[in-house]
Amino acid sequence: MKIKFAGAAGEVTGSKHLITFNGKKILLDCGMFQGHRKEERKKNSELLFDPDDLDAVILSHAHIDHSGILPLLAKRGYGGPIYCTHATRDLSNYMLSDSAYIQEREVEWLKKRKKLPKVLREPLYRLEDAEDILKNFYAVNYEQSFVVESGIVASFYDAGHILGSALIHMIFYDKKSKKHLRLCFTGDLGRRGLPILRDPQSIPPTDVLITECTYGNRLHAALQTIEDDLAAVVNKVCEDGGVLIIPSFALERAQEVVYYLNLLNKKKKIPKIPIFVDSPLAGNLTEVFRSHMECFDKETRDEFIKQGDNPFGFGELKYTRSVDESKALNDMKGPMVIISASGMCEHGRILHHLKNNIEDPKNVVLIVGYQAENTLGRKLADGHKEVNIFGDPYKVRAKVYMMDAFSAHADRSDLLDYIDRIEGPKKTFLVHGEQTQLEFFSNALFKNGYKDVHIPHLGEEVEIDFDELGS
Repeated sequence: MKIKFAGAAGEVTGSKHLITFNGKKILLDCGMFQGHRKEERKKNSELLFDPDDLDAVILSHAHIDHSGILPLLAKRGYGGPIYCTHATRDLSNYMLSDSAYIQEREVEWLKKRKKLPKVLREPLYRLEDAEDILKNFYAVNYEQSFVVESGIVASFYDAGHILGSALIHMIFYDKKSKKHLRLCFTGDLGRRGLPILRDPQSIPPTDVLITECTYGNRLHAALQTIEDDLAAVVNKVCEDGGVLIIPSFALERAQEVVYYLNLLNKKKKIPKIPIFVDSPLAGNLTEVFRSHMECFDKETRDEFIKQGDNPFGFGELKYTRSVDESKALNDMKGPMVIISASGMCEHGRILHHLKNNIEDPKNVVLIVGYQAENTLGRKLADGHKEVNIFGDPYKVRAKVYMMDAFSAHADRSDLLDYIDRIEGPKKTFLVHGEQTQLEFFSNALFKNGYKDVHIPHLGEEVEIDFDELGS
């Protein structure tokens, strides 16, 4: 067996890991790199494998940094299966179509500004490519074994990260040595106690572990602080008559923020003010949430479902759909809350809201998710006093707050606790993290008794010895 780390090696986005076994090639995730526009296009178009050579793809979850290059596979001729959970399939239907739409629109915008480098003259893929690849999705239940290829069996276990997210557990059988080898890829691991979703499931024994460590050197604020912290920000905006802008990933984070605002309303911790989810994608994805209540945890069922309430809808909340509805928000006076995508402030309607509100000191920008290096969201989080939006400079006069308690990623403590409960890892690979996070977490694992821990670099291919690791 060989593992080639074709993405998210030494960086956070663009998850792709290629496994070669007995002549078969299985790709774990096919995610989009996110960052500077030219670097983003280069890394996303120059794949470190040939799509024609792939026999199957197994998808951990629907976030674009794990799924967003799948339509490019279709464009380049891949026609094999893509295995995922039922919720991931339904979410991907919207996520990949939206990704194609954004790319098509971005090329149109660049053409109008006459700022179109040669590499960006065509979108990476189009809507028809997204539609083509979606025909190849095969949905599988959690804990249900399925045959990927001869000698390769896989299962999904709930990762507790977003709706439908999964740890991928695989068993390989080598006829020559008559040995089995068990491998687990965490995808993105969630946190215990998050709202809405179930906690990460335990997995069967594993010989080789490929784990994310986005927050390998970070501890999140306690989940118990979210209600009071969010209430304090909303109440401050109400006192000042400002606008609270929340850049949010349309998938999971938007639903979590709405859930907590609903809870604060029910408990009368915030006044009744207009709240807008200005993202057609978030609205569509919320409908998918409503159709997959089997993924919800007991607390959500007890708090809302059993009482006949909708956790994602209440009196003061409105989901905007049309462009005209979105534009109308810019003429409204505060106090009000606008939740909009994208979560890293790189694309979509959030850019218009930031452009119109960021220079007013009455307003607040609340960062509630991970911000990749070089993104606009990261610059705001890092305290830049001036940022470019649509190519023009804007002074950051609005207050910028961060709430990392919302994070759906396991932090250092969560990761260490989860890995310590896995039986048998003999070799561990650390991916999906910035270099400082990877190195710190590697040292933490070493101190906990894990001797064979490796941080692969982008494009590195390692060979797995069945005689050494198999049983």
